Amino acid sequence: MPAQTEPSALIPDSSKKINYIDHLKVVLTILVVLHHSFITYGAPGGWYYNQKTTHIGALIPMTMFVAINQAFFMGFFFFLSAYFITSSYQKKGAKQFVLDRLKRLGIPLVFYSFILSPVMIYLVYYFGEGHHIGFLQFLSGFDDWIDFGVLWFVAALLLFTLIYVLWQGVVKPRPTRTLAVPSAGMIVLFAVLIGVLSFLVRLIFPVGRVLKPIGFQLGHFSQYVTLFVLGLTAYKNEWLTQLPYRTGKQTLVLVVVLILFFPVFYIIKQLTNMPLDWFNGGFHWQALLYAVWEQVIGFSIITVLLTFGKRWWNNSSALLSKFSRYTFAVYIFHPLVLISLALLATDWAIDPSVKLLIVAPLAVIGSFLLASVVVLIPEVKKII
Repeated sequence: MPAQTEPSALIPDSSKKINYIDHLKVVLTILVVLHHSFITYGAPGGWYYNQKTTHIGALIPMTMFVAINQAFFMGFFFFLSAYFITSSYQKKGAKQFVLDRLKRLGIPLVFYSFILSPVMIYLVYYFGEGHHIGFLQFLSGFDDWIDFGVLWFVAALLLFTLIYVLWQGVVKPRPTRTLAVPSAGMIVLFAVLIGVLSFLVRLIFPVGRVLKPIGFQLGHFSQYVTLFVLGLTAYKNEWLTQLPYRTGKQTLVLVVVLILFFPVFYIIKQLTNMPLDWFNGGFHWQALLYAVWEQVIGFSIITVLLTFGKRWWNNSSALLSKFSRYTFAVYIFHPLVLISLALLATDWAIDPSVKLLIVAPLAVIGSFLLASVVVLIPEVKKII
């Protein structure tokens, strides 16, 4: 990361400043805001407030956008976060490292669950559902106090990090031989195996089943756990330094092919007259096909972003460094911005798909503006 960038709580300190990682972090954060904007107006998924379009011409590209996003963006966050954990752990020591993680991840979890989440749910209850009661009256009947919402990722990252510390302290792993950077073929083969593993997990935990109240969708956790471990492995073996641009070009071809393949899922649904849920889990060949497609395109996109970023986007940028500094605050507060904008646009006499074109960019801009103010608060900037 650039020297002037204060490290995000999502991605710990790095002893090696890598500009393109900061830049990619900004892109991933923007995708998070857009992802939830698309769900607000039609794409599948749960969200605080929805106003879904019924136009199939809009629903298909919206669904495609969130499906491709889901295939890689949160897993990539776990990979990048894990990549810098070892250096931070070695620099601070176990005790200070744990205290730092508890402060920078635990406090936002408490704030979101006990303050931000009730406020957002009240806004939807009052303005979106028309229950015009006071906030204190609303709180008197409120019982969803443990609600991590979008910060399920932070909860999972904290859990994974504590397990890492426990492993280091109890097992005390010995140095192992260096692992060569994987080729494009190895990356794809590994992705297929994770796809099969995801299919097996989804026999019990299909996509969409949320583990309350922490918000984990275990149907996606095969990828998350794997990419977290791969992030640790990549740092240890200096894979990002060695990963060749050629591998990114090879996997880019696969990404294009798999994007073009996406409409086949709709064709399969029509030809077999199957429920859409069969893609999400259960003992169906459609669920296996989708799980493998998801992991192969996800791992391929991550490889493309890493290699192309290193090749073309590793220059320092004062503007992107500022945006990178704001990303964790954006991640925490973007639901408030998006929900507020969506509620303001509720009565617009236009199709929800058109509202998306207006609300989504405003949500991105508004989230970064709010974040730029939030990180100026002295005590807050020490945490996020």
